[in-house]
Amino acid sequence: MKTALRRRSLSLPHALLAAFALSGAWAAAGPAHAETTLYVANVGGSNEQLYRQKIDPPFEKAHNVRIVYVAGNSTDTLAKLQAQKGHEQINVAVMDDGPAYQAMALGLCGKLDDAPVMNELYPLAHLGLTAVGVGMVATGIGYNEKAFQKLGLPAPDSWSVLTDPRLKGKLGVPPITNTYGLHTLVMLARMAGGGEKNIDPGFETMTKKVAPSVLSWAPTPGEMDGLMQSGDVILAPYGSGRAVALQNTGFPLKFIYPKEGGVALQVAACVVAQNAQPELSQQFVQYLLSPQVQAMQAEDIGLGPVNKTVKLPPKVAARVPYGPDQIAKLTTVDWATINEHRTQWTERWNRAVEH
Repeated sequence: MKTALRRRSLSLPHALLAAFALSGAWAAAGPAHAETTLYVANVGGSNEQLYRQKIDPPFEKAHNVRIVYVAGNSTDTLAKLQAQKGHEQINVAVMDDGPAYQAMALGLCGKLDDAPVMNELYPLAHLGLTAVGVGMVATGIGYNEKAFQKLGLPAPDSWSVLTDPRLKGKLGVPPITNTYGLHTLVMLARMAGGGEKNIDPGFETMTKKVAPSVLSWAPTPGEMDGLMQSGDVILAPYGSGRAVALQNTGFPLKFIYPKEGGVALQVAACVVAQNAQPELSQQFVQYLLSPQVQAMQAEDIGLGPVNKTVKLPPKVAARVPYGPDQIAKLTTVDWATINEHRTQWTERWNRAVEH
Protein backbone atom coordinates (compact mmCIF):
# COMPACT_ATOMS: atom_id res chain seq x y z
CA MET A 1 0.00 0.00 0.00
CA LYS A 2 1.22 3.53 -0.74
CA THR A 3 2.12 6.12 1.82
CA ALA A 4 2.34 9.85 2.08
CA LEU A 5 5.48 9.55 4.16
CA ARG A 6 8.49 7.42 3.29
CA ARG A 7 11.63 7.16 5.38
CA ARG A 8 14.86 5.42 4.66
CA SER A 9 15.28 2.47 7.00
CA LEU A 10 18.65 2.37 8.76
CA SER A 11 20.45 -0.81 9.64
CA LEU A 12 21.34 -0.02 13.24
CA PRO A 13 18.65 0.35 15.92
CA HIS A 14 20.34 3.35 17.57
CA ALA A 15 20.75 5.11 14.23
CA LEU A 16 17.15 4.36 13.39
CA LEU A 17 15.82 5.78 16.65
CA ALA A 18 18.07 8.84 16.32
CA ALA A 19 16.74 9.48 12.85
CA PHE A 20 13.17 9.18 14.07
CA ALA A 21 13.89 11.62 16.89
CA LEU A 22 15.31 14.14 14.43
CA SER A 23 12.36 13.74 12.06
CA GLY A 24 9.87 14.27 14.84
CA ALA A 25 8.29 10.83 14.52
CA TRP A 26 9.24 10.06 18.10
CA ALA A 27 8.41 13.53 19.40
CA ALA A 28 7.84 13.70 23.13
CA ALA A 29 4.26 13.46 24.27
CA GLY A 30 4.21 17.02 25.59
CA PRO A 31 5.04 17.88 29.24
CA ALA A 32 7.86 16.13 31.07
CA HIS A 33 5.51 14.15 33.30
CA ALA A 34 5.08 10.49 32.44
CA GLU A 35 2.39 9.81 29.87
CA THR A 36 1.65 6.41 28.38
CA THR A 37 2.34 6.39 24.65
CA LEU A 38 1.47 3.78 22.06
CA TYR A 39 3.39 3.81 18.78
CA VAL A 40 1.33 2.44 15.89
CA ALA A 41 2.95 1.90 12.48
CA ASN A 42 0.71 1.93 9.41
CA VAL A 43 0.56 3.39 5.91
CA GLY A 44 0.03 7.10 5.37
CA GLY A 45 -2.52 8.89 3.22
CA SER A 46 -6.21 8.18 3.76
CA ASN A 47 -5.41 5.49 6.35
CA GLU A 48 -3.52 7.97 8.50
CA GLN A 49 -6.34 10.51 8.27
CA LEU A 50 -8.91 7.92 9.32
CA TYR A 51 -6.85 6.79 12.31
CA ARG A 52 -6.02 10.30 13.49
CA GLN A 53 -9.55 11.65 13.10
CA LYS A 54 -11.83 8.73 13.99
CA ILE A 55 -10.10 5.55 15.16
CA ASP A 56 -7.42 6.74 17.58
CA PRO A 57 -9.26 9.41 19.66
CA PRO A 58 -11.87 7.07 21.28
CA PHE A 59 -9.15 4.56 22.21
CA GLU A 60 -6.91 7.31 23.60
CA LYS A 61 -9.76 8.60 25.76
CA ALA A 62 -10.86 5.17 26.98
CA HIS A 63 -7.34 4.06 27.92
CA ASN A 64 -5.74 7.39 28.87
CA VAL A 65 -3.00 6.90 26.31
CA ARG A 66 -1.46 8.96 23.54
CA ILE A 67 -1.12 7.26 20.15
CA VAL A 68 1.76 8.25 17.89
CA TYR A 69 1.14 7.29 14.26
CA VAL A 70 4.32 6.15 12.50
CA ALA A 71 3.59 6.38 8.77
CA GLY A 72 5.38 4.25 6.19
CA ASN A 73 4.52 1.64 3.58
CA SER A 74 4.41 -2.00 4.62
CA THR A 75 7.96 -2.86 3.56
CA ASP A 76 9.26 0.25 5.34
CA THR A 77 7.45 -0.83 8.51
CA LEU A 78 8.95 -4.31 8.25
CA ALA A 79 12.43 -2.78 7.95
CA LYS A 80 11.78 -0.60 11.01
CA LEU A 81 10.70 -3.62 13.04
CA GLN A 82 13.91 -5.44 12.08
CA ALA A 83 16.07 -2.43 12.85
CA GLN A 84 14.53 -1.75 16.27
CA LYS A 85 14.84 -5.35 17.52
CA GLY A 86 16.17 -5.26 21.05
CA HIS A 87 15.20 -1.59 21.32
CA GLU A 88 11.50 -1.92 20.53
CA GLN A 89 9.65 1.35 20.17
CA ILE A 90 6.85 0.54 17.73
CA ASN A 91 4.15 -1.29 19.72
CA VAL A 92 1.65 -2.28 17.02
CA ALA A 93 2.41 -2.71 13.32
CA VAL A 94 -0.28 -2.76 10.64
CA MET A 95 0.96 -4.11 7.29
CA ASP A 96 -0.15 -5.86 4.12
CA ASP A 97 -0.29 -9.62 4.58
CA GLY A 98 2.88 -10.41 2.60
CA PRO A 99 5.24 -8.33 4.79
CA ALA A 100 3.22 -9.36 7.87
CA TYR A 101 4.01 -13.02 7.21
CA GLN A 102 7.69 -12.07 6.91
CA ALA A 103 7.50 -10.30 10.27
CA MET A 104 5.87 -13.39 11.79
CA ALA A 105 8.58 -15.67 10.37
CA LEU A 106 11.30 -13.39 11.77
CA GLY A 107 9.79 -13.57 15.27
CA LEU A 108 9.00 -9.85 15.32
CA CYS A 109 5.34 -10.34 16.33
CA GLY A 110 4.19 -11.54 19.74
CA LYS A 111 1.43 -14.08 20.43
CA LEU A 112 -2.06 -12.61 20.25
CA ASP A 113 -4.28 -12.90 23.31
CA ASP A 114 -7.53 -14.75 23.03
CA ALA A 115 -10.55 -12.44 23.26
CA PRO A 116 -14.27 -12.69 22.48
CA VAL A 117 -13.85 -10.62 19.28
CA MET A 118 -11.47 -13.28 17.89
CA ASN A 119 -14.43 -15.65 17.70
CA GLU A 120 -16.34 -13.19 15.51
CA LEU A 121 -13.83 -13.30 12.63
CA TYR A 122 -13.95 -15.12 9.33
CA PRO A 123 -11.48 -18.04 9.39
CA LEU A 124 -9.22 -16.47 6.76
CA ALA A 125 -8.49 -13.54 9.13
CA HIS A 126 -6.64 -15.87 11.51
CA LEU A 127 -3.22 -15.56 9.88
CA GLY A 128 -1.44 -17.41 12.69
CA LEU A 129 -0.71 -17.15 16.38
CA THR A 130 1.01 -13.78 16.05
CA ALA A 131 -0.95 -11.75 13.46
CA VAL A 132 -4.56 -11.21 12.50
CA GLY A 133 -6.28 -9.71 9.46
CA VAL A 134 -8.08 -6.46 10.30
CA GLY A 135 -9.52 -5.74 6.85
CA MET A 136 -9.32 -6.94 3.25
CA VAL A 137 -9.66 -6.25 -0.41
CA ALA A 138 -9.77 -8.89 -3.13
CA THR A 139 -7.91 -9.61 -6.35
CA GLY A 140 -10.22 -10.70 -9.16
CA ILE A 141 -10.94 -9.82 -12.78
CA GLY A 142 -12.00 -6.40 -14.04
CA TYR A 143 -13.32 -5.96 -17.56
CA ASN A 144 -14.95 -3.34 -19.78
CA GLU A 145 -18.52 -4.58 -19.94
CA LYS A 146 -19.49 -2.48 -22.97
CA ALA A 147 -16.41 -3.52 -24.94
CA PHE A 148 -17.14 -7.19 -24.27
CA GLN A 149 -20.73 -6.77 -25.45
CA LYS A 150 -19.60 -4.93 -28.57
CA LEU A 151 -17.17 -7.73 -29.45
CA GLY A 152 -19.77 -10.42 -28.69
CA LEU A 153 -17.60 -11.93 -25.95
CA PRO A 154 -19.25 -13.81 -23.06
CA ALA A 155 -18.96 -12.38 -19.56
CA PRO A 156 -15.89 -13.98 -17.93
CA ASP A 157 -16.23 -16.12 -14.80
CA SER A 158 -12.77 -17.71 -14.51
CA TRP A 159 -9.08 -16.87 -14.33
CA SER A 160 -8.81 -18.89 -17.55
CA VAL A 161 -10.16 -15.87 -19.48
CA LEU A 162 -6.58 -14.57 -19.41
CA THR A 163 -5.66 -17.33 -21.87
CA ASP A 164 -8.46 -16.46 -24.36
CA PRO A 165 -6.77 -15.63 -27.71
CA ARG A 166 -9.71 -13.36 -28.59
CA LEU A 167 -8.25 -10.84 -26.11
CA LYS A 168 -4.94 -10.60 -27.99
CA GLY A 169 -3.68 -7.03 -27.86
CA LYS A 170 -6.40 -5.97 -25.41
CA LEU A 171 -5.20 -7.70 -22.24
CA GLY A 172 -3.44 -6.05 -19.32
CA VAL A 173 -1.56 -7.94 -16.60
CA PRO A 174 0.31 -6.34 -13.68
CA PRO A 175 3.89 -7.58 -13.19
CA ILE A 176 4.96 -9.96 -10.42
CA THR A 177 6.22 -7.01 -8.36
CA ASN A 178 2.57 -5.97 -8.01
CA THR A 179 0.49 -8.12 -5.64
CA TYR A 180 -2.29 -8.45 -8.23
CA GLY A 181 0.22 -9.90 -10.71
CA LEU A 182 1.67 -12.24 -8.11
CA HIS A 183 -1.81 -13.47 -7.17
CA THR A 184 -2.53 -14.10 -10.86
CA LEU A 185 0.60 -16.22 -11.28
CA VAL A 186 -0.32 -18.35 -8.24
CA MET A 187 -3.90 -18.89 -9.44
CA LEU A 188 -2.74 -19.91 -12.93
CA ALA A 189 -0.29 -22.35 -11.31
CA ARG A 190 -3.06 -23.88 -9.19
CA MET A 191 -5.35 -24.27 -12.20
CA ALA A 192 -2.60 -26.12 -14.06
CA GLY A 193 -1.96 -28.59 -11.24
CA GLY A 194 0.71 -26.64 -9.39
CA GLY A 195 0.65 -23.92 -6.76
CA GLU A 196 2.93 -21.97 -4.49
CA LYS A 197 5.16 -25.00 -3.90
CA ASN A 198 5.24 -25.83 -7.62
CA ILE A 199 5.08 -22.57 -9.54
CA ASP A 200 6.35 -24.01 -12.87
CA PRO A 201 2.84 -24.62 -14.30
CA GLY A 202 1.98 -20.98 -13.60
CA PHE A 203 5.01 -19.71 -15.48
CA GLU A 204 4.26 -22.15 -18.31
CA THR A 205 0.71 -20.79 -18.67
CA MET A 206 1.78 -17.18 -18.24
CA THR A 207 4.59 -17.44 -20.79
CA LYS A 208 2.85 -19.47 -23.50
CA LYS A 209 -0.85 -18.68 -23.16
CA VAL A 210 -1.12 -15.25 -21.51
CA ALA A 211 1.94 -13.19 -22.47
CA PRO A 212 1.30 -13.34 -26.26
CA SER A 213 -2.00 -11.49 -25.72
CA VAL A 214 -0.72 -8.87 -23.28
CA LEU A 215 -0.67 -5.27 -24.51
CA SER A 216 0.76 -3.86 -21.28
CA TRP A 217 2.37 -5.08 -18.05
CA ALA A 218 1.24 -1.90 -16.30
CA PRO A 219 3.11 -1.79 -12.96
CA THR A 220 0.71 0.51 -11.09
CA PRO A 221 -3.08 0.44 -10.69
CA GLY A 222 -3.25 4.04 -11.95
CA GLU A 223 -1.61 3.08 -15.24
CA MET A 224 -4.00 0.14 -15.66
CA ASP A 225 -6.94 2.46 -15.03
CA GLY A 226 -5.68 4.75 -17.78
CA LEU A 227 -5.37 1.87 -20.26
CA MET A 228 -8.90 0.77 -19.41
CA GLN A 229 -10.30 4.28 -19.83
CA SER A 230 -8.59 4.73 -23.21
CA GLY A 231 -10.05 1.42 -24.42
CA ASP A 232 -6.61 -0.05 -25.13
CA VAL A 233 -7.09 -2.73 -22.45
CA ILE A 234 -10.50 -4.32 -21.91
CA LEU A 235 -9.64 -6.95 -19.25
CA ALA A 236 -7.06 -7.27 -16.48
CA PRO A 237 -6.56 -8.71 -13.00
CA TYR A 238 -7.95 -6.03 -10.67
CA GLY A 239 -8.29 -5.20 -7.02
CA SER A 240 -11.81 -4.73 -5.68
CA GLY A 241 -10.98 -1.31 -4.24
CA ARG A 242 -9.40 -0.08 -7.47
CA ALA A 243 -12.40 -1.35 -9.40
CA VAL A 244 -14.77 0.71 -7.27
CA ALA A 245 -12.65 3.83 -7.76
CA LEU A 246 -12.85 3.38 -11.55
CA GLN A 247 -16.56 2.58 -11.44
CA ASN A 248 -17.14 5.80 -9.49
CA THR A 249 -15.94 7.77 -12.51
CA GLY A 250 -18.81 6.30 -14.53
CA PHE A 251 -16.59 3.85 -16.41
CA PRO A 252 -18.38 0.54 -17.25
CA LEU A 253 -15.91 -1.69 -15.39
CA LYS A 254 -17.35 -4.95 -14.12
CA PHE A 255 -15.49 -6.70 -11.28
CA ILE A 256 -15.88 -10.44 -10.74
CA TYR A 257 -14.73 -12.99 -8.21
CA PRO A 258 -13.57 -15.86 -10.49
CA LYS A 259 -15.14 -19.26 -9.80
CA GLU A 260 -11.75 -20.66 -8.76
CA GLY A 261 -11.61 -17.92 -6.13
CA GLY A 262 -10.75 -14.27 -5.88
CA VAL A 263 -7.66 -13.78 -3.72
CA ALA A 264 -7.95 -12.07 -0.36
CA LEU A 265 -5.37 -9.32 0.15
CA GLN A 266 -5.50 -8.61 3.84
CA VAL A 267 -4.22 -5.85 6.03
CA ALA A 268 -2.77 -7.49 9.13
CA ALA A 269 -2.07 -6.29 12.66
CA CYS A 270 0.89 -7.49 14.69
CA VAL A 271 1.59 -6.85 18.37
CA VAL A 272 5.34 -6.30 18.39
CA ALA A 273 7.22 -8.88 20.46
CA GLN A 274 8.91 -7.66 23.66
CA ASN A 275 7.39 -4.18 23.42
CA ALA A 276 6.92 -1.91 26.42
CA GLN A 277 3.10 -1.80 26.26
CA PRO A 278 2.02 -5.42 25.72
CA GLU A 279 -1.43 -5.12 27.30
CA LEU A 280 -2.38 -1.88 25.55
CA SER A 281 -1.06 -3.29 22.27
CA GLN A 282 -3.32 -6.33 22.56
CA GLN A 283 -6.29 -4.11 23.42
CA PHE A 284 -5.63 -1.88 20.43
CA VAL A 285 -5.58 -4.81 18.00
CA GLN A 286 -8.84 -6.10 19.50
CA TYR A 287 -10.27 -2.59 19.11
CA LEU A 288 -9.38 -2.62 15.39
CA LEU A 289 -11.47 -5.79 15.06
CA SER A 290 -14.52 -4.24 16.73
CA PRO A 291 -17.63 -3.73 14.57
CA GLN A 292 -17.47 0.07 14.85
CA VAL A 293 -13.86 0.30 13.59
CA GLN A 294 -14.47 -2.34 10.92
CA ALA A 295 -17.42 -0.31 9.62
CA MET A 296 -15.36 2.90 9.59
CA GLN A 297 -12.60 1.21 7.58
CA ALA A 298 -15.12 -0.08 5.03
CA GLU A 299 -16.73 3.32 4.57
CA ASP A 300 -13.61 5.50 4.58
CA ILE A 301 -10.83 3.42 3.01
CA GLY A 302 -12.61 0.53 1.27
CA LEU A 303 -11.42 -2.32 3.51
CA GLY A 304 -13.85 -5.22 3.70
CA PRO A 305 -14.67 -6.26 7.28
CA VAL A 306 -13.18 -9.46 8.70
CA ASN A 307 -15.66 -9.39 11.60
CA LYS A 308 -18.74 -11.45 10.65
CA THR A 309 -21.06 -9.38 12.86
CA VAL A 310 -20.51 -6.10 10.98
CA LYS A 311 -23.59 -4.65 9.28
CA LEU A 312 -22.86 -2.30 6.37
CA PRO A 313 -25.34 -0.08 4.50
CA PRO A 314 -25.91 -1.30 0.91
CA LYS A 315 -23.90 1.54 -0.68
CA VAL A 316 -20.81 0.70 1.40
CA ALA A 317 -21.32 -3.07 1.15
CA ALA A 318 -21.24 -2.84 -2.66
CA ARG A 319 -17.71 -1.42 -2.57
CA VAL A 320 -15.92 -4.08 -0.50
CA PRO A 321 -15.72 -7.87 -0.02
CA TYR A 322 -18.60 -8.33 2.41
CA GLY A 323 -20.77 -11.08 3.79
CA PRO A 324 -20.44 -14.87 3.88
CA ASP A 325 -21.27 -15.37 0.19
CA GLN A 326 -18.53 -13.08 -1.10
CA ILE A 327 -16.00 -14.18 1.51
CA ALA A 328 -16.63 -17.80 0.48
CA LYS A 329 -15.49 -16.83 -3.03
CA LEU A 330 -12.09 -15.76 -1.71
CA THR A 331 -8.98 -17.83 -1.32
CA THR A 332 -5.69 -17.09 0.42
CA VAL A 333 -2.12 -17.68 -0.69
CA ASP A 334 0.81 -19.32 1.10
CA TRP A 335 2.89 -16.25 1.89
CA ALA A 336 5.58 -18.21 3.72
CA THR A 337 6.41 -20.12 0.53
CA ILE A 338 6.00 -17.04 -1.68
CA ASN A 339 8.33 -14.92 0.46
CA GLU A 340 10.93 -17.68 0.42
CA HIS A 341 11.00 -17.78 -3.40
CA ARG A 342 9.85 -14.32 -4.46
CA THR A 343 13.27 -12.97 -5.48
CA GLN A 344 13.90 -16.05 -7.63
CA TRP A 345 10.41 -15.82 -9.16
CA THR A 346 10.89 -12.14 -9.94
CA GLU A 347 14.15 -12.83 -11.76
CA ARG A 348 12.48 -15.64 -13.70
CA TRP A 349 9.53 -13.39 -14.60
CA ASN A 350 11.84 -10.66 -15.90
CA ARG A 351 13.77 -13.23 -17.93
CA ALA A 352 10.93 -15.37 -19.30
CA VAL A 353 7.64 -13.43 -19.15
CA GLU A 354 8.42 -9.76 -19.77
CA HIS A 355 11.28 -9.79 -22.24
